[in-house]
Amino acid sequence: MRCLVFLIFMFALMQPSLNVVGLADALEVTLSEGDPAPIFEAPTTDGSVWRSEDHVGRKFVVVYFYPADLTGGCTRQACGFRDQMKELNDAGVEVVGVSGDSVDNHQLFSKVNSLNFPLLSDEDGKISKAFGVPVREGATIMRMVDGVERSLSRGVTASRWTFLIDPDGRIVHKNTEVDAEHDSQKILETVGRITAQAE
Repeated sequence: MRCLVFLIFMFALMQPSLNVVGLADALEVTLSEGDPAPIFEAPTTDGSVWRSEDHVGRKFVVVYFYPADLTGGCTRQACGFRDQMKELNDAGVEVVGVSGDSVDNHQLFSKVNSLNFPLLSDEDGKISKAFGVPVREGATIMRMVDGVERSLSRGVTASRWTFLIDPDGRIVHKNTEVDAEHDSQKILETVGRITAQAE
């Protein structure tokens, strides 16, 4: 078995077009605090492509994975980040949410809740896998929005995990048991502690 894993790893390394996200498809990933953050990109709420290389390494970046747009816990989590965005920005923190929903779903979710940060579409689960986040099959849910019934389909359903990447591009906080409603406060406390220790 070890030989097989080694051969897969060597094959992945020999592929010039295979980046960190691509490698995650070949091997199961387990990231720990202190590890470099994966390099990734994905379409975001406004239709542009969000590239981690343009953001990571400049400030703290929160990458939080959540199961589905327009669901109870995910809405509370997103609104928590929305409501504390000024404090987060003042602390030098940027936030991005990731789920298996489509860009259209993200746009609706963002509009309904007046979100002030980008949501990335990870319909094939590649970003989730690059971070080692467990995913299961996608699903379709129905929601009433402005009196109109809307169908929201997602390619995969990610587990609710949150990562904090420091200005050096390393993971300094990994939470696999996220309290959705208080996730943003937990991030603020963690950044405050890290900043105080660095002084």
